[in-house]
Amino acid sequence: MSAARRVLCLSGSLRRVSSNTAALLAARELAPPGLALTLYAGLGALPLFNADVESEQVPDVVQQLRTAVGQSDALLIACPEYAHGVPGAFKNLLDWLVGSLEFPDKPVLLINASARGSHHAQDALCEILRTMSARLLSPEPLMVALPGSGCTPAQVLTSPERCLELRTVLACLSAALVA
Repeated sequence: MSAARRVLCLSGSLRRVSSNTAALLAARELAPPGLALTLYAGLGALPLFNADVESEQVPDVVQQLRTAVGQSDALLIACPEYAHGVPGAFKNLLDWLVGSLEFPDKPVLLINASARGSHHAQDALCEILRTMSARLLSPEPLMVALPGSGCTPAQVLTSPERCLELRTVLACLSAALVA
C-alpha cells in the first residue's frame, strides 16, 4: 500500500471563526484514506515580506512555511475576498513563497467558500498563482458555498450539500495526485 498524499491546507483568513478555515477542516475530516490533509496555522506569525531580509537570512517561521510546502504533494487553498482582493496577510504568505524553490510546479486547488459567489479575489489569486508557476488543478476555484463568517467545521459537516461539494474537491485532488 502506498503512503497517503500530503496536502497542505492554506486558509487566507486570520479570523478565529472563519468559513474558509472551516471548509478546510471539514475537508480534512472527509478526506479519503489516500489523502492526508494538514492545516497550516502560521499565517499570522509571518513577518511582512522584505526582499532584503530574504536575501540575508530567511526567518525561521518563513523557512517552516517553505518546508511545509516542499513536503506537501499539493496545496488546497481557501481564501476570502476582502475589498475585492486577496487579503494582505495571505498575499504576504504568497510573497514569501515567490523566491522559494519549493513552490514552482506545485499542484494547487482553490476553494471558493463564498455563498455569494465572490470572484474578484479568486480571479486575482489564480493570476498570482499562475505567475508563481503553480500547477492549478482546476481552471476555476471549486465552490463550497458556505454562509459568511461564523461558520464552524461542525456546521459544514452537518450539511449534505457542503459535504458533497467538499467530496468533489477531494476527488479532484485525488485524481490529480494519482495521475
